[in-house]
Amino acid sequence: MPDKISIINIPGLIFLIIIMIPNFIYAAKCPEGFDEKWKNKIVETFEQVGRFGSFICMAVNIPKTVLGFESSASFWLCVIFGALLVAAYCIIWYFWFWKNTLFRALSLSIIPSVLFLLCGIMSRSILLTAFSAIFAPCHILISVKNCG
Repeated sequence: MPDKISIINIPGLIFLIIIMIPNFIYAAKCPEGFDEKWKNKIVETFEQVGRFGSFICMAVNIPKTVLGFESSASFWLCVIFGALLVAAYCIIWYFWFWKNTLFRALSLSIIPSVLFLLCGIMSRSILLTAFSAIFAPCHILISVKNCG
């Protein structure tokens, strides 16, 4: 764990890039996207604010908003659990790619939500924690409502 917090969050950026790969593949194979059965502009707006805020804060440590990891052990726990979550996300995408099930909807919305929250809390990133707390319930709700 570095003593000084750098601007670029390398583990967070790697996690973000990896979880985006299945989404890019899906977008290429299914250009029409997901079937949106449920629409709620307020929830969708909050989800997008939380999503892009989380993406930015996963990749960039915004000065004066990130206190850093308490210890080297907390850094490595975050990296290990983050890697396990990313692996689980990719495995679920692989095996449930063409299946629109509640399991897929919940898994693919809960896993990134937990990843963002974990990284925010463990790194003591005020903005990442706040954005992920906005993103998580909205993303999960939208995913479940559009499942089926």
